[in-house]
Amino acid sequence: MDFDLTTEQEMIRKEIRKFAEKQIGPVAAELDDQEAFSPDLTRKMGDIGLFGMFVSEKFGGQELDYISYIIAVEEIARVDGSQAATVAAGNSLGIGPIHYFGTPEQKDKYLPRLCAGEALWGFGLTEPTAGSDAGGTRTTAVKDGNEWVINGSKIFITNAACEMSMGVTVQAVTGQRDDGRPEYTCFLVEHGTRGFVAKPMHKKMMWRASNTAELYFDDVRVPAQNILGRQGEGFHQMLNTLDGGRLSIAAMGLGGAQGAYETALKYAKQRVQFGKPISRFQAIGFKLADSAMEIECARNLLYKACWLRDKKRPFQKEAAMAKLYCSELMGRVADHAVQIHGGYGLMKEYNVERFYRDQKLLDIGEGTSEVQRLVISRNIGC
Repeated sequence: MDFDLTTEQEMIRKEIRKFAEKQIGPVAAELDDQEAFSPDLTRKMGDIGLFGMFVSEKFGGQELDYISYIIAVEEIARVDGSQAATVAAGNSLGIGPIHYFGTPEQKDKYLPRLCAGEALWGFGLTEPTAGSDAGGTRTTAVKDGNEWVINGSKIFITNAACEMSMGVTVQAVTGQRDDGRPEYTCFLVEHGTRGFVAKPMHKKMMWRASNTAELYFDDVRVPAQNILGRQGEGFHQMLNTLDGGRLSIAAMGLGGAQGAYETALKYAKQRVQFGKPISRFQAIGFKLADSAMEIECARNLLYKACWLRDKKRPFQKEAAMAKLYCSELMGRVADHAVQIHGGYGLMKEYNVERFYRDQKLLDIGEGTSEVQRLVISRNIGC
């Protein structure tokens, strides 16, 4: 077995780490405090190739392996969860479905701008009454001649209501299958389409500098060619997209844990109590040791899942495991980091406070921890 990254992957890590520390780090706290999505940072991330990393060069992507993409998300999350969310959702949820399931015409129309970081695309699955139960979708689409008429709503949709948002992929019920279950179809809906409204959501606990939206569809008409793939394939497309999205959420957990750990380690070496740095006290040293150990375990698990995906082998179980472990790991590491900082860890002036808040979404997004355990249990034959 070879655990070494390639020279290209090492270079990607080095360059993106440098970018994140120089460009994102200095403004992360201010953007978080103001709940401000940054088009400027998003375009800069596009300029260095953070969008469309796994997409064919034909459509403006970099045509890299999935591990390289996950390393990129990890390194951005090491500095700021909000910008990592923009990249992760922009790729796994926005670009991914169009790249994997879109027609040649759809790819030609949307992917070049999305891969360049000039525009963003949302992924409309979650609804007010359909979160973990993706099969509970109530948004409908009814065919009328050569058009489909969409009615319904979505909630908690990333990258869907900012000035860079170009449109969204929407899952809707389009009929009933032979077995009596609902038929789901995905549609590409552009901003500016009559009856389609996207409203930004504010007062979030975490990812405050990431754009999150509520979407409303009131007799929204789209042409038949806006179906993603073919009619009735929506549920399969959504599940496939979530499998890949879980890897990016895992990368956010891994990167966030790394950032919180490094911050705590640095502080523990500088903070003096009872005449010596607190890192030399066993109670603190053990917290840091546990954090370092679990981060190493998480990285190996996540990279293996990505390796399986790159090899076109089944990876659903490993993706669920990586998402579950990495997201919950960040919670443990961020908790240790705040504890090590003591009272200072509760203040916004210290980054561990933001790491602590940003982690909570990871237990919920792309399938809750409970759903991941359900996926894993089914894959092991329970």
